[in-house]
Amino acid sequence: MAVIHHTTMQPTKMELLASWLPTRDWYAGREGGPSPARAGGFRLDDPAGEVGIEFMVVTDGAEEGAAAYLVPMTYRGAPLEGADHALIGTSEHGVLGTRWIYDGAHDPVLVGQLYALLRGRAVAQAQSVNDTPDLTVSASLALGGTEGAGDGAELVRVTEGADHTEVVVRTSGDETARLALRVRRVLRATGGSDGSDGVSELGGVTAEWTRPDGTTARGTFTVVEGAL
Repeated sequence: MAVIHHTTMQPTKMELLASWLPTRDWYAGREGGPSPARAGGFRLDDPAGEVGIEFMVVTDGAEEGAAAYLVPMTYRGAPLEGADHALIGTSEHGVLGTRWIYDGAHDPVLVGQLYALLRGRAVAQAQSVNDTPDLTVSASLALGGTEGAGDGAELVRVTEGADHTEVVVRTSGDETARLALRVRRVLRATGGSDGSDGVSELGGVTAEWTRPDGTTARGTFTVVEGAL
């Protein structure tokens, strides 16, 4: 179980994201520059207890209709080899010392635990409270449409899109057993009175965040698709 330390980080996560978001193709920008604010999300535990895993939602600005972005992040005590391109920044943690913070869509530990969440083998945890499941997070994977799906997932490749990041994983020893986990970067409220959740037939992850006006939105964080 990951332990949440209520301490300082210098620079803060929001300060790092204010510099990093404008470098992303899916970031729309806003007059006056980035103004990210924490708006929701959840955590996953690393079975090895080494890597912090957080799916963070940030809203950009306080105006009506402010964009909401999903930034999966991993926190490491040492650099992740071969992942310089995915580094959001480093920060001094008041308890743990220097932390290397990565765009988690490129981190095999986060990807493996996201797949475990879809399989029902991991539990979404509250973002700011220790050992507390976040019951608002819904995850599903229709194994009937994923022949050969194994218990674990190996990261194969990551491709950035206009509003999402496609993470292709191999789910068993069979080279052809692949899935695309499409991490939505630009979030849109999809839950409606008709019960639609915006995920595909293969499944996905839906969760909540808070708009700048204090109302709650729910939408798709990840969609599962077949991969070539």
